[in-house]
Amino acid sequence: MTHPLFSLESRVALVTGSSRGLGFAMAEGLAECGATVVLNGRNEKTLAEGAKKLKDRGLRADFSVFDVTNEAATRAAIDDIARRHGRLDILIANAGMTIRKPLEEWTLAQWNEVIAADLTACFLVTQCSVPHMKKNKYGRVIYTTSLTAVRGRPGIHAYVAAKTGLIGMTRSLACELAEHGITVNGVLPGYFETELNAALLANKEFVEFVNSRTPMRRWGKPRELAGAAIYLAAEASSYVTGQQITVDGGTSAQM
Repeated sequence: MTHPLFSLESRVALVTGSSRGLGFAMAEGLAECGATVVLNGRNEKTLAEGAKKLKDRGLRADFSVFDVTNEAATRAAIDDIARRHGRLDILIANAGMTIRKPLEEWTLAQWNEVIAADLTACFLVTQCSVPHMKKNKYGRVIYTTSLTAVRGRPGIHAYVAAKTGLIGMTRSLACELAEHGITVNGVLPGYFETELNAALLANKEFVEFVNSRTPMRRWGKPRELAGAAIYLAAEASSYVTGQQITVDGGTSAQM
């Protein structure tokens, strides 16, 4: 039985970018605590498979296919989720992308593409979700930020800028929404074994570099981010807002 402080029974959660990787792991964790989770992405087949995987375990799951960078589609989809499930309590804005290349090779279009996916879309899904949360004077907004926002890396300039902006937006929205019973926080992962990091994981030298800088001497598994998401989504964190929970195996703690 889930402890009352961590129970998410009767809660409805939307997790963007949750067909796989960190998003799916967080959605699965919330579902295991009783939430109805709505998976989101652009590939209907992958989302349907993910929802079935959860439902086959007796968990509550649904999915919604939309591109978080498309304003009209996002607004319509989130309103539809709240209508179908009667409410929307939790938003985990996790969808994102990155481009890796030297400064001189970037185009402005590439910069705008990453900012749109990793920062602007988070603003949009929050703006669309908050009115439904205000109806019940309860809400949890959780952003997936990044260790690179506090420990920069070369070549991923737009990604770092977007995640740094997301941390700032977390604080700003936390101040505005607290009086409505809505908290806004971030989970800040270090290096995890995900599809987004496939190019890095294929680089043995870089993997060893990260391991050498991480006290736990390994990369994180997606499942290891779920606990932080559950905490921030649950009553256990009712007096926590505007914060980042760093989940990085100690990387940011070591010089």
